[in-house]
Amino acid sequence: MYPVKTPWLLKKLYPQLVWDVNHHDHCIYLTFDDGPIPIVTPFVLNILKQYNAKATFFCIGDNVRKHPEAYEQVKADGHAIGNHTYNHLDGWKTNNQTYLENFLLADELIGSNLFRPPYGRIKKSQVKLLKEAKPGLQIIMWNVLSGDFDINLKPEKCLDNVIKNTSTGDMVLFHDSLKAFDRLKYVLPRAMEIWSKGGYTFRSLDI
Repeated sequence: MYPVKTPWLLKKLYPQLVWDVNHHDHCIYLTFDDGPIPIVTPFVLNILKQYNAKATFFCIGDNVRKHPEAYEQVKADGHAIGNHTYNHLDGWKTNNQTYLENFLLADELIGSNLFRPPYGRIKKSQVKLLKEAKPGLQIIMWNVLSGDFDINLKPEKCLDNVIKNTSTGDMVLFHDSLKAFDRLKYVLPRAMEIWSKGGYTFRSLDI
């Protein structure tokens, strides 16, 4: 089980992390984890372009190495880039030094001041280490979880998750991954259409 809307208590426990963006205009912050990869990332870019939408892609360093064309297209389309470690490490299961080294390895390719921990799992000691290693680093979480990674979740329910729980200033988490693609290819175009008709615009993170 996982909460679609991030509980306020979790935000209070980790106040040093960024959970949403305090904007008063009618704007949603779309984020995509785990890419870039062929097929899925280009699909996402095409949908975003149809709505003149900008998003933030939290990239796995090894995927950047393996799929430079997809990575360069994300940048060329004007989207923001964030670090998602080199090998999608779970911070809770990884010692601090290994986690830091993996982050820095990805940073050599990505060079972003935005970082999202895979699975949303990071120790407070790791937060401190990463911020010391890269001054100005912003550790980005989310406050709406689409659930597109859940192979047991029907695409219709995934769409329902994001439409019912997203409002102005929310940061929505999707995945440009093969595991999520069955749900993402259903949800993303439909959600974009609904949100656009509701007057929303879509921005990348510029914090």
